[in-house]
Amino acid sequence: MSMLKTRSAPPRADGTIEALRGLGYTTETALADLIDNSITAGATKVEITFHWAGSDSWVTICDDGRGMSDPELDRAMRLAEMNPLRARDPADLGRFGMGLKTASFSQCRRLTVASRKNGEVSCLRWDLDFLANDDEGGWFLLEGPHEGSSAKLHSLEGLENGTVVLWEVLDRIVSVGFRERDFLDLIDRVERHLAMVFHRFLDRSGPSIDLRINGQRVSAWDPFLSWHSATWRSPEVPIGASDWRVYAQAFVLPHKDRLSEKEYENAGGPEGWSSQQGLYIYRGRRLLVAGSWLGLGRGRSWSKDESHRLARIRIDIPNSTDSDWKIDIRKSTAHPPVRIREQLTRLAEDVRDRARRVFLHRAQANTSLVRGEQVAPVWVSENLASGRRYRVDRSHPVVRSLLEEGGDIARRAEALLRVLEETIPVQRIWLDTAETGEQPKGGFTAEPDSSVLEVLSVLYRNLVLRKGMAPAMARRQLLVTEPFDLHPDLVMGLPDNVAAD
Repeated sequence: MSMLKTRSAPPRADGTIEALRGLGYTTETALADLIDNSITAGATKVEITFHWAGSDSWVTICDDGRGMSDPELDRAMRLAEMNPLRARDPADLGRFGMGLKTASFSQCRRLTVASRKNGEVSCLRWDLDFLANDDEGGWFLLEGPHEGSSAKLHSLEGLENGTVVLWEVLDRIVSVGFRERDFLDLIDRVERHLAMVFHRFLDRSGPSIDLRINGQRVSAWDPFLSWHSATWRSPEVPIGASDWRVYAQAFVLPHKDRLSEKEYENAGGPEGWSSQQGLYIYRGRRLLVAGSWLGLGRGRSWSKDESHRLARIRIDIPNSTDSDWKIDIRKSTAHPPVRIREQLTRLAEDVRDRARRVFLHRAQANTSLVRGEQVAPVWVSENLASGRRYRVDRSHPVVRSLLEEGGDIARRAEALLRVLEETIPVQRIWLDTAETGEQPKGGFTAEPDSSVLEVLSVLYRNLVLRKGMAPAMARRQLLVTEPFDLHPDLVMGLPDNVAAD
């Protein structure tokens, strides 16, 4: 039997690394990968520094984690040193042994890492220009910082243990035409992204980190508004079999009318309200995928639309299921395993339905004042043989009070309603919403209380004086009548004594 003939075929360093630079990292996702390493190393403080100096600008990421000895740093600086199939600690946020290098190469041409462990400092660097000049395409790690760069590693001073990563020659960031204003905008984008990705480490609800950018603390952005009293949430439930499961919790965010202007703006997140709907996949409390329906749906995959913008689902997966979820190197994509797609779809259908009802009917916490009763809408939707139609509900108290007048008043009121119903500017509303991303104003939004009371009092007097309702019963009905359900304080403040005109 002849021996198998083989040849050694190592890749060239320069060509391999240049190819890896195109994996698709943004600056914010690259920095998130580095922070993963800091968290895995047990860091409690992470400081990112952006220094503007035109084409000589640089960035450092420093942490107070366990640090690395010289052999450990050598392994950390090698590509794919860790087999992704190897079992890892549940808190380990890595997978491929590539993040530090590929994330950094995507942004810079010179990567330096200095680490202190037990008082000993080690420093290695990759220089892509040095590799490009080697005819043999060799893999050469350089020892120590580049000439003139030692001062940029000063944040390591004073730490008993820790690591600092230095990016220099930021050719993928500071390109032609890039200005200091662009650099500042980049810092803002990075802050918003990290506030979302690491919000469960920043909100002090569990093991936490103090994350700062240029000395300013990054505050958590909670995509679920879990702190808000009007947020609906399901219990956390296991999905899957006993030997393989993930945990899910569904949320429906409050309608815009329940949020202050600042709360509403902040709750939109980095990508805006409609884009942030969907599933949020976490591994080790670190966010991997932010707001996507991940191909779920019946027949056709769900798209992101306005009516489901309040629906969000949190999914916690263990790192042992990375291959099942098809987690990529950048930790930015995931695909629900076939074995749990049906369960996830049913959960998503329920939360989408709840979110749509809140979006359409402005469900409010004050409905608990009149439990078991639905809010009486002004407009109702009907699916007729001729198509979908929208009409004014004749049973709405305001409308009914006019129609019950009878005679010419009722006929004129009915004619007005029909004209309104036949001229609803549906397409214009849809177009304005799509172009501006804003919902049409309604429910006396931003109106002074006096304007609301002017209309509210007319209806209240009609219920008490003409219908003979007791004041308490009249207020009860108004609490579940659009649009006064949005103003429970004004309704409850209506007087018991109503004088006739």
